Amino acid sequence: MLHTSVDLLPRTSGLTKKRLHALSINTYEDLLRTPPIRYEDYSHKITASQLPQFDQQKCTVEGEIVSVMPIQTRSRITLQKVRIRDRDGFVEISFFNQPYILTQLKRGMNVAFSGTVKQFGSKYTLQPETFEAVGPGIPRIQTGRILPIYSQAKGLTSRLLREKITNILIAAKQIDESLPTEMLASHELLPLSETFFTLHRPENGERLQQAKRRLSFEELFTLQLSTKLIKKQWKDITLTEQLHFPATFEKKIEESIKSLPFDLTADQRNAVRDILKDLKKEIPMNRFLQGDVGSGKTVVAAIAAYAVFLAGKKTLYMAPTEILAQQHAKTFEKILSPLGVSVGLETGSHKDSKKKKQYDIVIGTHALLSSSFSAEGVAFVIVDEQHRFGVKQRARLRQKGLTPHLLTMTATPIPRTVALTAFGELDMSVLSTTLPGRKPIKTFVIPQAKRKDAYEWIKKEIREKKIQVFIICPLVDESESETMQSVKAVKKEYESLQAIFPAFSLGLLHGKMKSKEKEQVMADFAANKISILISTSVVEVGIDIPNATVMIIEGAERFGLAQLHQLRGRIGRGTEQSYCYLFSSTPQSSARLSFFAKTHRGIQLAEYDLQERGPGNMYGFDQHGFMNMRFASFSDPKLIEETQHAANHFIDTYSLDDYPYLKQNINVIQREDVSKD
Repeated sequence: MLHTSVDLLPRTSGLTKKRLHALSINTYEDLLRTPPIRYEDYSHKITASQLPQFDQQKCTVEGEIVSVMPIQTRSRITLQKVRIRDRDGFVEISFFNQPYILTQLKRGMNVAFSGTVKQFGSKYTLQPETFEAVGPGIPRIQTGRILPIYSQAKGLTSRLLREKITNILIAAKQIDESLPTEMLASHELLPLSETFFTLHRPENGERLQQAKRRLSFEELFTLQLSTKLIKKQWKDITLTEQLHFPATFEKKIEESIKSLPFDLTADQRNAVRDILKDLKKEIPMNRFLQGDVGSGKTVVAAIAAYAVFLAGKKTLYMAPTEILAQQHAKTFEKILSPLGVSVGLETGSHKDSKKKKQYDIVIGTHALLSSSFSAEGVAFVIVDEQHRFGVKQRARLRQKGLTPHLLTMTATPIPRTVALTAFGELDMSVLSTTLPGRKPIKTFVIPQAKRKDAYEWIKKEIREKKIQVFIICPLVDESESETMQSVKAVKKEYESLQAIFPAFSLGLLHGKMKSKEKEQVMADFAANKISILISTSVVEVGIDIPNATVMIIEGAERFGLAQLHQLRGRIGRGTEQSYCYLFSSTPQSSARLSFFAKTHRGIQLAEYDLQERGPGNMYGFDQHGFMNMRFASFSDPKLIEETQHAANHFIDTYSLDDYPYLKQNINVIQREDVSKD
C-alpha cells in the first residue's frame, strides 16, 4: 500500500502527478510523510446567532445556500456574496475577486464554510478560507476541524493535498508497522497508522505532538541503526592488503614529523596516533577526520600515507575538485618527496598513464572510482570533503578488488550531536586547534551605505600592498547546484565591478565553465595576474593563495554560518592581516552575521546555526544526499540518546529481515550515491 505509485491516485490529473514527482513525492508513503508547515483550527462549529461571540476567531458555519450574488464595487473589486441559512438564522459569506465560486456554489446546496469572523458595520460575516459540500456519508476534509496547511510548492495547493492524503488514509485502514511492538510500548510511540492519521487529521494539539514525536523517533532511529549496521559489517570485512611495518617504523615516522617546518599541534599528534593504531589492525580502518579550516588535516593525511609507504603499499587520495587535487598533490610532494615518496596526479585533464603504476601516492578526484585506474597495491584510501562515503562508493572499490583502510576528511564544522548520529559507523578524530602563526581574520558586517567606502579601501590596499581579493556571489535560487540563472547573476556582477575597479585585473569563475578555463583562471590568480576574483559560492576556491587577504561575501544573509566560515577560510593563509566583509541587504540577519563576525571557531558557529536555523542544509546535506529528515532535529540531544540506545537494543534483540519495511528504509539510506562525480 505505502509503496504504491502516486500515478495510481484515483481522480488525479496528469499535471498533478507531474507536480508531485517534481517534489520527489513518488509513492503514497512520500505523500503521507509530507509534513504540514502549520495548522489552522476550524473545529469551532457555530450558528448564525453566535457570530458576535467569535469575532476575529476562526470557526466553521454550515447550512443551505439560499442565494449567490456577484457584486461590482465602486473600486472595481468584485464580490461574490453567498447567503446560507442554518437552524437559527442567516450568515453572509463574501468572496473577493473569485468569480469561479459562482460555478461551484449553487442555491439549495448544503455547504460548510471555514474562515474568520469579521464585523462590517453592524453586521457580522464570515471571511471564508475554505469550504466543501456536506451531507450524509461525505467525509469532512476541508472544514470543521484542525486543518493541515502544506507548502504550496510546484502549484500543489493545501486543498488538493488534503484531499489526496485523506483519500489514502481512508482507503488504507491499517498501515503495516515499521517498528517492533515492544519498542512502541517501551518508548511510548503511536502506531504508524495512527501516526499518519493524526499528522494529517489531528484531533488536538497533544495528540499531534505524539505523532510528530513518533516520526522524529523513527527518522533518528533509522539513521542510527543504519550507521551501526554499517560499522558492524565493516568489522567483518577482510583487508585486501594487510600492512606489515618495518622494525624502524616508529623511528621513521617521528623523523618525518621532525622534518616538517612546523610543530604538530596536540590534536594533530592525537589524530596521527589514532590513525597509525588503526593501520596496524587486521580489520579495515573506517575513520572520520574532522578539522576546522586551517587545522592541518592535509599534514595528518600525508603522515598516514607515509606510514603506508613504509609498509610497501600505495595510497589513493580523492579530492572534490581538480583544483584541490592539484593543490594537494603539490603539498604531498613538498612534504613527502624528500622522504623518497613519489606522488602522482590523476584528473580528467591531467593523466600520466605510463607512470601512474609506479607512484606511491596517487591524488585525483572522486571520479577515480569510476575510471580505469588500477587499484593494484593500494592499501589506503583518503576521501577529502565528502561527508558520507557510502555503500555505493565502497562497492566501486570492491569492484576493483579493493577493501582498503579508509580515512574520510571534512573541514565542515559539525556539532557533536550531528556527528554521533549521522557518522556513527565511523571512528572519529577531531582537530580543533588552529595552526600556530595564523592571525584571526577580522570580519565586518558592511551596511549598504558603507559599500563605496569599502571599495575605496580595497583599491588602496591593492595599490599599496599588492594584495588580492575574493568576491563571492550567492546562488540565485538557494539550491546546492549552480544554475544558468546564477551564472548570469555573477556575470552581471562581474561587469558592474569592472566599472568600479577599472584600473585592476578582474577574473570570473563559476561552475559552468570548462575545466581548462577554470584551471587557467585559478593559475592566473595564483600567479597574481588577477587582482580580484569574482566567483559563485559553489566553486571550490580552496587553492592556497597566501597573497589573498580580503574577501567580500555578497548576500551574506543567504549563507549558513558554516558556509560563511568555509568561505572565510580561503583567506588568512599568509602572514599579513586578512579581512572579510559581509554585504547584506537584510537587516533581520544582523544579529546572526554579527555573531559570525566575532566568532572564529567553526564548531561554535555550527552549534549556533543548529539552534537558530535547524539542520536544514547547513552541512551541504542536500548536495551530499544523505540527510532527508522532515521531523527530527539534531538539537534534541535527549531523543538522539534515546534512539541510539534503541538502535543498540534492536541489533542485540531483533533481525532486520523480520521487519521488511524497516529494512527497505535502511537500504534506501545505505544505497544513496552521495558523490557528485
